[in-house]
Amino acid sequence: MYSLEVETEFSAAHAIVLQGVREVVHGHNWHVKCEVEGPVLDPEGLLCDFHALESALAKVTAPFRNADLNAVPPFDAVNPTAEHVAKHIAEELVARLPNGVRLACVRVTEAPRCVAVYRPTSHR
Repeated sequence: MYSLEVETEFSAAHAIVLQGVREVVHGHNWHVKCEVEGPVLDPEGLLCDFHALESALAKVTAPFRNADLNAVPPFDAVNPTAEHVAKHIAEELVARLPNGVRLACVRVTEAPRCVAVYRPTSHR
């Protein structure tokens, strides 16, 4: 099995609801790492092109850059926790992957040493 990882980051604010109380809006430098995997390389010896994967991740995270996540779908209706951010990025990324490449996980670091990981239960 082969795997690749790409990373990006964006700055965004959010205010999550904890125990029924909404926090004060505050910002983070969010770090996102996605890992894809697959058992077969293409004729050029690639699982997939790093640049294509980086581009797909950039498109998925573009709406969040310098934004208030609470105002950006789906987080205008979903609590914008790191866990939900990771799941949303994963779900959007899966549709952009080439055939034969599966999403292993998405890791979202909201603050140093605070990482949420989402691993899809079904792979494309």
